[in-house]
Amino acid sequence: MSEEKVWIRLCAAADAPADGTLLLAEAAGRDICLANVDGTLRAVDNRCPHRDGPLHEGWIENGEIICPWHSWSFDPQTGKCTNATGCVNAYPVKTQDSDVLIQLA
Repeated sequence: MSEEKVWIRLCAAADAPADGTLLLAEAAGRDICLANVDGTLRAVDNRCPHRDGPLHEGWIENGEIICPWHSWSFDPQTGKCTNATGCVNAYPVKTQDSDVLIQLA
């Protein structure tokens, strides 16, 4: 028997980041980095595994989230680090009515 995944409100759609920017949001006690990459919202854990850098303070470059502390880069769809060893959790995101929702594992 499989458990149905629950969608949790992350923020209002009006508060979502503009294209090419990042936003710190919170869901179920977790800090989430919400990214708008080429018009698509993506969500990953907010802390870089290298030195715990706050990803929401970074930037988007070539479609990847860049950590502001040491420039580790992450694929926002998979959470995989593309220039070092490591990853962050990536979460499904959808917009429904006037809210942005996230599905936590």
